[in-house]
Amino acid sequence: MRWRPDRLSRSLQDYNFFSEEVLECPFDFYRLAREEAPVYLLPGSNIYLVTRHADIRAMLKDTETFSSNFAHLLSGAGETEEVRALYEGTVEPADTLLTLDPPRHRVYRSLVNKVFSARRVQQMHDYIEQIVDELIDGFIDDGECEFIAAFASPLPLMVIADQLGIDRELLPRFKVWSDSLAARLGGMVSPEQAKDIALAVREFQQYILGVIDARRREPRDDMISDLATAEIDDGRSLSDAELISIVQQFLVAGNETTTSSLAGGMLSLIRNPQQMCLLREGPLHMANAVEEILRMETPSAGLWRAVTRDVEFNGTLIPAGAMVMLRYAAANRDERVFDDAERFDICRHNADDHIAFGQGTHFCPGAMLARKEMIVGLGKLLERLDNIQLAEGKNDLSHWPNMVLRGLKSLHITFDKRPRRATRTLENEAS
Repeated sequence: MRWRPDRLSRSLQDYNFFSEEVLECPFDFYRLAREEAPVYLLPGSNIYLVTRHADIRAMLKDTETFSSNFAHLLSGAGETEEVRALYEGTVEPADTLLTLDPPRHRVYRSLVNKVFSARRVQQMHDYIEQIVDELIDGFIDDGECEFIAAFASPLPLMVIADQLGIDRELLPRFKVWSDSLAARLGGMVSPEQAKDIALAVREFQQYILGVIDARRREPRDDMISDLATAEIDDGRSLSDAELISIVQQFLVAGNETTTSSLAGGMLSLIRNPQQMCLLREGPLHMANAVEEILRMETPSAGLWRAVTRDVEFNGTLIPAGAMVMLRYAAANRDERVFDDAERFDICRHNADDHIAFGQGTHFCPGAMLARKEMIVGLGKLLERLDNIQLAEGKNDLSHWPNMVLRGLKSLHITFDKRPRRATRTLENEAS
């Protein structure tokens, strides 16, 4: 939604950041916060919301003051005794990637970097292209589909499941587990949903621990085998708690965020037909279009940091013990960095200045894979589908309520089938 200047008459106190209404359409609030209180103490909390690009970048660099070791501060927040009882007997995930600071963070990051190396991702090109074509084959003759269920969800889900070594027959349960972990991370679930999530987490852990045990005994060519047989700390193997932590982060970060980017990207192109036309005519724009989609959609809308000492930032004193919400989605529309920041422009010269993947120590290790899936996926869709439109009367374009992640619930589209051409695909020309 485009910003309207008349909305400046509202004050920050008129917005409740924790409400589903604000999270559904947050961009007016973000702009007001950037202008009036870029480091804003959310009323009734010890949480400071940070919305400017430069401030977030500076905080991400200062890992001693703004610590990623926040899991213990959020663990079980808002959960009832009944729900907490459901987690008894499960493995408490260790602090590894998302919730650990240097230098300890580097121990785990070095293992993950090998898994998501540039060479390995580039070698996956044909494999990803095959999955994309198979998915499109499944709905192209229908003239319409629910895009998330038909394409945006199964593409990254298949890729990450294959890489982990998970049987594709389990993909429906794998999706339930991923959605449950994502919803728990987002902290906006009802008591009934919280119980369902706890049961799903138990099932996920039971299955993954079985896979880990099998891979320790008989390694295969997959990520879980690589991690289960890795050695750290002068020869120590990773514990179950460490492996559970890493695998569940792979599952959410390698699946949910790419799904949201693909769906949001398709919606942006539909809403901006001149941009879609430009992309068809000039496929060399594809890589930059993906960066602009990531900037505008920012599927990881924000992440937490714990403040370790009293610090003044942008005129605001933040006390030790406070929490900081680094709002990437607000920073990626900061007018100080991006001209006409609310406009979707696949030719934007600095689109890749976004921080959708974070920055510095905790830059997303799967960024290259996500970009590859988006370039191949969107390129093939534009090559094989024409006249892509929103299905009339079927979309409310609402998002899942989640404080950390942002993604559409559904996206119904109609289209025409384009004739297959003996030419290079759009995504190949973009590579």
